[in-house]
Amino acid sequence: MIRVLIADDEPMIRRGVGSVLSTDPEIDVVAEAADGHDAVELVRRHRPAVAVLDIRMPGMNGIEAAAEIRRTVPETGIVMLTTFGEDDYILQALGGGAAGFLIKSGEPEELIAGVRAVADGAAYLSPKVAARVVAHLSATGAGALAGRRTAAREQVRALTGRERDVLAFLGSGLSNGQIARRLHVVEGTVKAHVSSVLARLGVNNRAAAAVVAHEAGIVTPAEPPPER
Repeated sequence: MIRVLIADDEPMIRRGVGSVLSTDPEIDVVAEAADGHDAVELVRRHRPAVAVLDIRMPGMNGIEAAAEIRRTVPETGIVMLTTFGEDDYILQALGGGAAGFLIKSGEPEELIAGVRAVADGAAYLSPKVAARVVAHLSATGAGALAGRRTAAREQVRALTGRERDVLAFLGSGLSNGQIARRLHVVEGTVKAHVSSVLARLGVNNRAAAAVVAHEAGIVTPAEPPPER
């Protein structure tokens, strides 16, 4: 069972997210919070596998709450809920170690897939979030989109063939176990490749590596979700 906490200052959003997640029999919403402070406290109390946090909340926002959760309960994975127009917040959360990013207006299936992926130790970027991150990076003085894509492809070219395969699967949100099955290797081998990929790309988490995969255009389609 995947234990989940939901934090959003809007009751309707919390209930909506909870209703979507409750359709998956393997997900159990154990707590809800209306702000970042309560989210941190409830994560400490309930130790959920995943905390789904709104990026913007009163008092302590989702980014600050995520940082505190990562510091005090590092085993809890973080999924950030965002809306269009919050690109700067997304970049801050990406740098802070959040593993999943979802648009509030996205498909319900994406929410479940994101929570499952992060619970399994993977990163999950909604395709809409990935597209906005890449576009925003291109518009913030980091170079034109074509330039970023060229730079990302150069980074990818420096990887071994197997490392490129692993990065492509990281971009689609697969866990180490799922990647191992796709590549027909043991999970420990994938873990070693992931560590090498992060080091070679100069990024500190799987979500940041996924952005590079999207910029380079090498994302491999994820396998279909298991039937339940």
